[in-house]
Amino acid sequence: MAGRIPQSFIDDLIARADIIDVVGARVPLKKRGKEYIACCPFHNEKTPSFTVNQSKQFYHCFGCGAHGTALGFVMEFDRLEFVDAVESLAATYHLEVPREQGETKPDDRGPLYELLNQAADAYRAELKNSPRAVQYLKGRGLSGDVAKTFSLGYAPDSWDFLSQTLISSPHPHPPSSRDDGSPSTTVPDVALPPASMQSSPGTGEGKSVSLRDLQISLLRAGMLIEKTAGKFYDRFRDRIMFPIRDRRGRIIGFGGRILDKGEPKYLNSPETPLFHKGQELYGLYEAQQASHKLTRIMVVEGYMDVVALAQHGITYAVATLGTATSSEQISRIFRVVPEVIFCFDGDRAGRAAAWKALENTLPVLSDGVQARFLFLPDTEDPDSLVRKEGREAFEQRLLTAQPLSDFLLDHLASQTDMSSMDGRARLAELARPLIGKLGEGVFRELLSAQLAQRVGLSLPAMQQHLPAAPPPQQQLHPERAQRPVKQQQPSRHQVQVTPLRLAIALLLQHPQLAQQQALPAQLAQSTIPGIELLFSLHQVILQTENVSSSALIERWRDSPEQDALQKLLGWDIPDSADKAQRDRLFSDALNKLALHHTQSRFEQLLEKSHLSGLSAEEKAELRRLSSLTNTQK
Repeated sequence: MAGRIPQSFIDDLIARADIIDVVGARVPLKKRGKEYIACCPFHNEKTPSFTVNQSKQFYHCFGCGAHGTALGFVMEFDRLEFVDAVESLAATYHLEVPREQGETKPDDRGPLYELLNQAADAYRAELKNSPRAVQYLKGRGLSGDVAKTFSLGYAPDSWDFLSQTLISSPHPHPPSSRDDGSPSTTVPDVALPPASMQSSPGTGEGKSVSLRDLQISLLRAGMLIEKTAGKFYDRFRDRIMFPIRDRRGRIIGFGGRILDKGEPKYLNSPETPLFHKGQELYGLYEAQQASHKLTRIMVVEGYMDVVALAQHGITYAVATLGTATSSEQISRIFRVVPEVIFCFDGDRAGRAAAWKALENTLPVLSDGVQARFLFLPDTEDPDSLVRKEGREAFEQRLLTAQPLSDFLLDHLASQTDMSSMDGRARLAELARPLIGKLGEGVFRELLSAQLAQRVGLSLPAMQQHLPAAPPPQQQLHPERAQRPVKQQQPSRHQVQVTPLRLAIALLLQHPQLAQQQALPAQLAQSTIPGIELLFSLHQVILQTENVSSSALIERWRDSPEQDALQKLLGWDIPDSADKAQRDRLFSDALNKLALHHTQSRFEQLLEKSHLSGLSAEEKAELRRLSSLTNTQK
């Protein structure tokens, strides 16, 4: 894992990134006056209410309330975490993201991404040259367009296709970095060729790479298996290849589906520096690319299910990667959408997989998100059923998906005799540890009430038998999914003006004010709520050369103050366009804050003098404040 990204680089990146370019590359913008407008990409609307302000480097939607900086827009629109968004934005400007040294070893994964891209290109090219593989996909009802969307390819039945293809590629190959511990299987030997053949003249910029170096890199990327020292063979052979992408769309691994009968039917990349099965979801990147207004994600069991559903217009399906659905995967889904539907076969194995998904959903479930379960008819899977019924009928089934609460209680009740008291007590005992995984909230209360009703207890009596809720986890934010439209759209001038808000807003929008005016010294002892933010903001500006407004906002990302700061950055302050007026507004706001502090301290000392008396120092301070208060009046 790489070290932290230096704050100076983030500041510089934000300064380079014009929000008009960043948003305009994703949403068609139209200039209107000093701003740009568009229909909001975060909720459905016909009349544009989404505005982008170039001077403030800020966007705001008056329909759903979405707002933020260029970096925030990349996070929201592309649904990326902060570090991924920084790397994505940096790549747009051809910048390499530096890392602070000393914390962790340098990140050397970059070349592996390029290597996997080359592997995907080789598989796609081979698919075109394999009538048998093409016919297989056509037989599954897949078109060329959907194959292109998912970058499907074909790994031929060869022990050394990948290394021999890539060694002759005109692209540069990454240097090797040996990792031990790869699995081995009994297969024919694929030995290294003679030394005279172990280099490629066409590896870019006059550089060559040995076949051994390439094979070791492919081994590290999970694409080869080492039988014995110096002898490698392709992991994927005679399989339809499904590239697996991360949140940024980079290929991190592959899944392979055998064409004929054989085992294993599906084969995945092993754990590598890029690929961790319990964290990734096949098709999530493609689902996000298909629609930036996703409201739900459907989890299915196989790659082919995802692709077949997309072929029929159901583009919001994802698949786990040969493992049970993990809490981390479910958390990722809830960061994108507020609803997940688990779609499994109706047989015993499918229900067991659904139950495991339920157990892993409970710790990350919170008010505002929803999980449901759909079980398909016997002998059917999503691939076969959508081909048989079509999109409309399949989506009608989704409406019947069972809520998590019903599935949980019905499943447990099926294991007991609900007609007897001891059976109902058994239900309560089985449900206790599961409800104990839920955090505090309305859903926990409702599920507890539903359990109490089934058992025949009052809710207070039931709650006495339930374990305490676990400590709150970091709040999940499904707001990146479809946003509700606000019923009352506040005018951009409807901000309650206070001296503190005005001072902070002016500093945010015009950071140069910090260089021109110092904060009154007496405010350092002030107890005015929020005064610490003003001082922190002022100090950051003084310590950071040429810091921009959007860079200041990013300093407070994920803090309790972030939302308030973003609103203040978007505030149109009357009379602030003129520099002289702006300076006067800032000075007046600081003077009012200082006067408020003086009066508050004077009243505090005056009250104390009546109750318990003052020390000599406090009497002197009271006289000074009395004189100062009279002067300021």
